[in-house]
Order: sequence, then structure tokens, then C-alpha cells
Amino acid sequence: MPLSVIRPLRFVGRLAASAAAVVGLVALFLALIVATDGAGSGFLAWSVTLGAGLAAALWRGRRRPWRGRLVPFLPVLAAAALTLSVCVPTVPTTRRYPPGLASVATEHWSLSTGSRVAVYHYPPAGESPRQRFPLVYLNGGPVRGISVLDHRFLRRLAGQGYDVYAYEQAGGGRSDLLPMDQYSITRSVQDLGAFVDKLGEGPADVLGFSAGAVVLTRALADPATAARFHRAVIAEPGPMDGPTARISGPKGRPSARGLAPAMTGPRSTHVPRYAVAFGLLRLGLLSPDNGLVGQAEGDNAFTAADLGSDTASGYCARDAHRIPVEDTADNFSFSAAASLRIQQTVKDSPSLAPRLRNSRTPAMLMIAECSSQVRQWETAVLANDPAVQRTQYLPGVGHHMWNGLDDNDRRAAAVITAFLRDEPAPLPDYPTRADIPVFLREHR
Repeated sequence: MPLSVIRPLRFVGRLAASAAAVVGLVALFLALIVATDGAGSGFLAWSVTLGAGLAAALWRGRRRPWRGRLVPFLPVLAAAALTLSVCVPTVPTTRRYPPGLASVATEHWSLSTGSRVAVYHYPPAGESPRQRFPLVYLNGGPVRGISVLDHRFLRRLAGQGYDVYAYEQAGGGRSDLLPMDQYSITRSVQDLGAFVDKLGEGPADVLGFSAGAVVLTRALADPATAARFHRAVIAEPGPMDGPTARISGPKGRPSARGLAPAMTGPRSTHVPRYAVAFGLLRLGLLSPDNGLVGQAEGDNAFTAADLGSDTASGYCARDAHRIPVEDTADNFSFSAAASLRIQQTVKDSPSLAPRLRNSRTPAMLMIAECSSQVRQWETAVLANDPAVQRTQYLPGVGHHMWNGLDDNDRRAAAVITAFLRDEPAPLPDYPTRADIPVFLREHR
């Protein structure tokens, strides 16, 4: 074979071997990150990887001339630089809370459970008569700040005579963090009861949305907590317990997931450190309390764009090209680790149905036409809570039912206020318990 062909082939072979060495060291590093649960911000895994790479480079170069001995170190240096980027924080490692909102004051209440939560109060406004019971709002997340869209909707409810209180659950938004091992669905229920007690106004109406609806559902199954409630609105709930969480089945009509333009803005997942941390967290290969990225740092790093298609899944397919901005960059806050921790405690919990069947608090279930939730997560509440008095199926909306589009806010508010005032429902009572089999079969 001509020398002019052999030399390029040798170069390509050496390049491939070097690339394989880099890939192998990076794979070793990631395996050690998982094995050590990211101990020491990843530096333990990095040190072992670097040591292994240097040892291999020394062994490979032991019989080469002194210049040739340096060549095996090049892939080691490249791998060291790549993996070091996973170990170095690029955002503050102490919690950086969102600034206050211009539209409403932020208060901080210390609850009897030990949680310190950010509270927002919208007093009754407008010409509507003041309602007797305060209304407490539980947002989704589960450990997420209340969105600007939600704040706008709460103002609408206050304009109809409701004394509206909302709080960001522990670790979310402007609320103080908890030690990671204290996050659980049980703690969330306890915080809800303690918050209503803190109001000091007797029973309260409660509106729970998405993950907040899960907290509310579980609270209804606890007689001591449910005694604090006057009426409950369960809007688009997630799975209420372990058996429900393991259900996979039909969802609502098509959402905008996969159809909407990609979200713009910075993404933490474009930074190697957070791409690795959040990716391994989502795969369950790192614990929520891992040593790679602490809770505060993870909260600071996570951006609205990181949610990607999850946001689009909250809207109908027909709205794919007009999805509203749910939050400002300053207001957005999401704790991926704490949220995963709470979701895991839901998955690990036994069936809630036996306790929920004893519920006596009047309740209403709200279901969206284009819901991204598994339908049986929603119908499980209807089937097992005998105190659910009506179901309202809202056409033309996705999981985020009040979203500022068209007259969606007005329609959602009408459904909620009619139930809380014990007035006739603006929509048919559908599905009823008897309708559940057909409702699921027809993929409504």
C-alpha cells in the first residue's frame, strides 16, 4: 500500500483511538457520578477518573520515546476538561429568591409545621357581594412558583367577592427551602391544614390545581384536615396515590405538545453541569438529595425554557402557535429535585381510596378537554370520593384551564364560583360516576 495512503490511515486510526479514550473516560466519570451520588460536587468522581486516565496514559507510554510518551496524555487532558465542566457551578449555590411582584405584596408566614411560605392576598374587590368563606389556592408544580397567569386569575376571583389567599408550597417560589428529606406529600397536606388554621377565619374554600389538586384530594381523605374546609374544587389532578400513579391510559384530546414552537430563552440544560444533573435526576440515577447539585443551586439554575414541551402540553393543539407567556424570567421558579421527591412519596404511598370514600366535604372535579393528564388519574377521584357533587368538563381548554386566551378565564371562574356559591352549574354535570367507563372508552 502506498505510503501516501498508509499515513492518513494511521492518523485516522490514532484519532479514533484518542476519541475512544475520551469517550471511555467520560463514561467512567458518569458511572462514578451515579455510584457516588455526585459526592463533593462531582469532584470525587472527577479525581478518580483523572487518576485512572493518568495511570492508563503512563502504562501506554512506558516503552515509547520521551516525546511519544506525551501523546497518550492528550485524550486524558481533553476528558479532564470536559468532565471538570460538570463539577463547577455557574450560578450561585445559595438560594436566590425571585424579586417581589409589582401587582401584589409578598408576605411570609411561619406555619406550625415549621414551613415558612410566601403568601399572596387578594382582598374582595369589585361590586360583587363579599363571600362568607376565604378562598385558598394551591398551585401546581408541585414545588413551583405561582405563575403570572395564575396571579391574574386570582385577581379575577377576588373581583367576584372572594377573599383570596395563595401560598407557594415549601421550597417553591419565594417560600423557604426545606431539608430535602422533609419534602413529602404528607408534609404538603400538613402545611395546607396549618395554613387554613393560620388564617383564623374558620373553614375555607380550597381550589387545588394539578399537583395542588393532589394535595387537596389527599387532604380530603384526612378527616382532621378536611374539617377545616367548607368546599373543595379539584382541578385537573395528578395521581393521588401509588396505585393510581402506576396507571397508564388514555389522556384528553390532543395537546400542543410537539406542535408548539420551541420555547425561547436560556436553558440550564445547555450547561454541562445541569444537563448531567437534571438528566440523571429525571432518570432516577441521582437522588434528589445528591451531592452534585444542591437544592438551592438547582433552583437557581432551572429556567422556564427547561420545561420545554411540558408547557405546551398544558394547551390544546389548536392553540399551539399562540401559547401565552406563563411567567416572567424574574418570577419563574421550579425545584426539580424537591418536586421529584414529593412525586416519589406519592408513588410510594398505598391506595388512598379506602380513606377517600369517607370524605364528606362537598367537592367538584374540573376536567379539561385537551388534558395532558391520564384520564384515570382524574376519574379515580370521582369514583372514590362520594362527596364529589358535580364534574365540569371544560371544552376548548388544555391542562392550564385559565390561561388568558379567548374567554377561558371567564368560563373557568364561572364554573368555580357557581359551585362555591351552591348555584346551578354553567355546564352539564359530566362525566358522572356512571359515565366513567364510556368516558374512558371514547377518549374524551
